[in-house]
Amino acid sequence: MTSMLPRTEVATLDVRTIRADFPVLSRKTASGKTVVYLDNAATSQKPRQVLDAMRTVYEEHNANIHRGVYEFSERTTAAFEGARERVARFINAPEPREVIFVRNATEGVNLVAYAWGRDNIKSGDRIVTSVLEHHSNFVPWQQLAAETGATIAVVGIDEDGRLDRDQLRAELRKGAKLLALTHTSNGLGTINPVREIVAEAKASGATVLVDAAQSVPHLPVDVADIGCDFLVFSGHKMLAPPGSGVVWGRASLLLKMRPFLYGGDMISRVAIDTTTWNELPWKFEAGTSAYVDAIGLGAAVDYLQGVGLEAIHRHELALTGYLLPKLLATDGVVVYGPKDLADRVGVVSFNIEGIHPHDVATIFDSEGVCVRAGHHCNQPLMNRLGTAATTRASFYLYNTFEECDALIAAIGTAKRVFKI
Repeated sequence: MTSMLPRTEVATLDVRTIRADFPVLSRKTASGKTVVYLDNAATSQKPRQVLDAMRTVYEEHNANIHRGVYEFSERTTAAFEGARERVARFINAPEPREVIFVRNATEGVNLVAYAWGRDNIKSGDRIVTSVLEHHSNFVPWQQLAAETGATIAVVGIDEDGRLDRDQLRAELRKGAKLLALTHTSNGLGTINPVREIVAEAKASGATVLVDAAQSVPHLPVDVADIGCDFLVFSGHKMLAPPGSGVVWGRASLLLKMRPFLYGGDMISRVAIDTTTWNELPWKFEAGTSAYVDAIGLGAAVDYLQGVGLEAIHRHELALTGYLLPKLLATDGVVVYGPKDLADRVGVVSFNIEGIHPHDVATIFDSEGVCVRAGHHCNQPLMNRLGTAATTRASFYLYNTFEECDALIAAIGTAKRVFKI
């Protein structure tokens, strides 16, 4: 078991310099408070380097990609495809053509559910998933099962918020056509040991999709090492703009899959009676891509690699190790998920007894502290925890210990307001 880390462990990350790259973090709220942004599991802030990369396109060579032979179009196309190559290296994809640009992880899961699932999941097949899943990695499979006559097995968690591996193994032994599993829980911060789990699933004959929306921004992710068949993630959670996201898939599978959308850029030839599809990855990128967002994603990858994913992960664990004991020592605060730092990221969910999470978040806002309150698009997990909602604080590379103290102080304010 990993012990709590002291404050000095963060010295390897120059947070002051990092924060200077994020203009929004110096803003004041309407009440004059300096913003304390602790909602990074929902979306991250964007550094100047990403904003500048996007601004350069708009100001210097904006043109549609893959269509023009003039300079602006060729420059923009090169930047777009360069971003694909950066992403491929970032996740250690064997080939850039296996990286498909989508708007977000939700679209990515739906792409796989439609383009792979509808040709491979049949009546009587079994889809295995877990109670930790974001709705985006549950509802598409639920609906696919309803359409095809397949069944869904949902693996539970233990009291500490970790996946029930024994139940998972039992479900896989029954036969699974697909395992759809999150790498990291957006509600509890639990990291699933996906490398081990994928090996078990593949041995049982399952195809495996990993939802990495909460892991790719925070720790090194290597698709070759994990061994999955598909991996999806969103750009907006990793310093990139909304409208950027990725599906990675094995070329052997992608080549056999039907297109997700039909139209421009995903075709090779159209005749009155037939159409042939473009090559990978463009077969899955119909219409005008969000090319400026994708270029921003490439810049975000450069930024994260410059800082170092391992250093970011250590920093977030240091903050978590500082905050958790303070929360656990606060009367009336209930903390959900792992209480130690083994196999977790910087997501901390809690409730204050007697105060609804929405009221907590509102009071926090008056103190300049931004947190998420609700079911976090994971109602099955909330049902398992026995609560309708939680308050969630989530860290990133620019957060500080002082911001942890601000959150603790805001809890005191909420308790005073509600006389608890």
